[in-house]
Amino acid sequence: MATLFYQGHGSFRLESAQGKVIYVDPFAGEGYDKPADLILVTHDHYDHNCIDKPVRAPGCALITWKEALEGGHYGRFTLDDIQVEAVPAGNKNHDPSCCVGFVITLDGLTVYASGDTSFLPAMETVLAPMKLDYAILPIDGFYNMDAAEASHCAAVIGARHSIPVHTCPSDNGLLYDPENAARFHCDGRILVAPGQTIQL
Repeated sequence: MATLFYQGHGSFRLESAQGKVIYVDPFAGEGYDKPADLILVTHDHYDHNCIDKPVRAPGCALITWKEALEGGHYGRFTLDDIQVEAVPAGNKNHDPSCCVGFVITLDGLTVYASGDTSFLPAMETVLAPMKLDYAILPIDGFYNMDAAEASHCAAVIGARHSIPVHTCPSDNGLLYDPENAARFHCDGRILVAPGQTIQL
């Protein structure tokens, strides 16, 4: 089965049943030793863009917001049996022309990595119709939406499960704020602590 390993802050690692390894927004925590087949970066802020942190497998692909928005269109990418679709992201602290989220399809599952964002109409028009399996949403309430707004977004998106990340600003030195994570409420909520692996 596919797995998700949460490193902390906005960083996590996906691994398919076939052993393909994907890092999303590398920055926080440990667990960068599995060679990456794909690295995804939602935007250029330092706490999402440590692309040299993961070990890379031969032929590792790197997709950042630049490739994802090339030509002014949200791109779609394929790596063997993994598909990646860029979708809108942004808020008052994150220019939507320099930010994306990613919908990653592996082993028949869809995982929405929102990056740094607040509510956007695309959550209703683009993401909800996808009937996602997992939505991974920021809730720090400083650079992004707070837990209440993220809970609303989770309800709008309607993923089977939703996971809060980016639970506090990176400049406070913490990987995770469990009290703030507990304020996030939705059907199918999963709370994942740094260093924890879940099966998808």
